[in-house]
Amino acid sequence: MEQQESILGTAPEGKLVLQLALPAMLAQFVNILYSVVDRVYVGHIAGVGELSLAGVGVCAPVVTMITAFAALVGFGGGPLMSIRMGRRDMEGARQIVANSFYLLLAISVLVTVPALVLKKPILFAFGASEQLWPYANAYFTTYVSGTVFALISYGLNQIVMSQGFAGVAMRSVIVGAAVNIVLDPVFIFLLHMGVRGAALATVVSQACSAVYTLRFLFGGRAAVGITKCPLHAGWMRRIAQVGLSPALIIGLDNVLLISVNVMLRRFGGGESDMLIACAAIMQSFMLIVTMPLGGITAGTQAILGYNYGAGRVDRVVRAEKRIMLLCFAFVLVMFLLARLVAEPFARIFTTDPVYIEQAAWMIRTYTLGIIGLAIQYPFVDGFTGMGLVKWGLTFSMLRKTVYLVGVVVLPAAFSATALFYAEPISDILAAVVSGIAFLLLFPKLMRKRKEKDAGSFGDSAPRQQEDFAVK
Repeated sequence: MEQQESILGTAPEGKLVLQLALPAMLAQFVNILYSVVDRVYVGHIAGVGELSLAGVGVCAPVVTMITAFAALVGFGGGPLMSIRMGRRDMEGARQIVANSFYLLLAISVLVTVPALVLKKPILFAFGASEQLWPYANAYFTTYVSGTVFALISYGLNQIVMSQGFAGVAMRSVIVGAAVNIVLDPVFIFLLHMGVRGAALATVVSQACSAVYTLRFLFGGRAAVGITKCPLHAGWMRRIAQVGLSPALIIGLDNVLLISVNVMLRRFGGGESDMLIACAAIMQSFMLIVTMPLGGITAGTQAILGYNYGAGRVDRVVRAEKRIMLLCFAFVLVMFLLARLVAEPFARIFTTDPVYIEQAAWMIRTYTLGIIGLAIQYPFVDGFTGMGLVKWGLTFSMLRKTVYLVGVVVLPAAFSATALFYAEPISDILAAVVSGIAFLLLFPKLMRKRKEKDAGSFGDSAPRQQEDFAVK
């Protein structure tokens, strides 16, 4: 544990950012395989591939919803824990990890039961039609039944990354992805389970990732493992409060996914099923952009949280600059790839030339403004990692609000496919506003933190405001 503290608190910031960001980014690349591989195999089911693909696309908000609940705990407990580690309060850190685990188990029950009971109205609200219902229902029922594994694997993986064990977190994801790749063709084609087989392969793979992560946290190798701490309502409340910002951000992504499907259904006419299927292909490409980018910013939160907790704001500033530079390099590469490989990427999912042409156009259009994400992601996730929740949430809400307005207004004013311009409009506008705010706000907040008396934070009891927000 002393070694981890030394690495987070003393290693050169540039080296440390790469050491934590690259495994986390790679882990998210691998994690993409969960949904992309499912969609690739589903799209090639004989005779019903396009309908099956659209059905899985309708279920995409379900996956996002479960991820949001996992983020509530992982992105709440992770920064709290790393800040406590920075203050050498290991007892508080252990209580946070244990109560994060308890909270994940409780949420899994609270999510699974209502979702299964209300699945039909949920799916039709997400854009399903009578024609897509059998495929969406099969995927939804199977996937939601394994919610506990999805929550544990995602939520606790963030706890592991927040301790600086990016390599362990990466291996956990790789284990699950490898299982998913092997089981998908077996369940879908060999056992003739179709869409249900794709969902089952994902559930089994998430269970394997969950077991891997639990073995690490229970096995004594972690800096802060899961121990027999009592339930603590105060810590659970603080975990939820700090994690609320990233959970709302992901939850709003869910609303945006639903709104896209609903507007395509409403304005797409006889082509609505085709457009929803193509949107699923486009969203698969966007996962390749946003998940690794989120891996960079989430994987490096441990650096920011630890040093912010320790009062070393000069290291926070230097690390944040390097994080933004790495994000810019990544999104620039992805912007160029979207221009060059849109058609070949679409062909992975379908052989229909109409679908390929439409999906490729969606990819190129949707990614016009993604370079702006190199500002938005470090801003939002960086502030969240330091417990400055309200700032991250405010600027994420700005981008998503602009996007939602575009999704509603553009198809009504022009055509169904015009809604895909909502993404670049929101990305560019949010980047400009966030960039200006970052230049003005970040130095001010760092000065305030530096002026605080580091000795006033020594106790391990949860505090409502002073630990995690700047007035």
